[in-house]
Amino acid sequence: MAQLSPEAQEVFWAFNEAASGKPDDWHYLPAIAAALRAAADQVVPESECDSPDQEDWIGQSAWAQCCCSKRHKLLTIAAELKAKE
Repeated sequence: MAQLSPEAQEVFWAFNEAASGKPDDWHYLPAIAAALRAAADQVVPESECDSPDQEDWIGQSAWAQCCCSKRHKLLTIAAELKAKE
């Protein structure tokens, strides 16, 4: 299995520690990715950040920009984990 980014690896290890206690339980990847996508949708709905391009967030408040940035980071980790399954 290919290496994960440090952010994705941290999420993966934390989930595995809680779920099975095994450090490399790869079959959990789709579930972890789905949970991250759901969390991103609940915290910052897609309609709040119509574009993943940060240049499009310029007209938003600093708080909205921060929220959209966090959503983008969660979705990036989710996509990375899903790609490794």
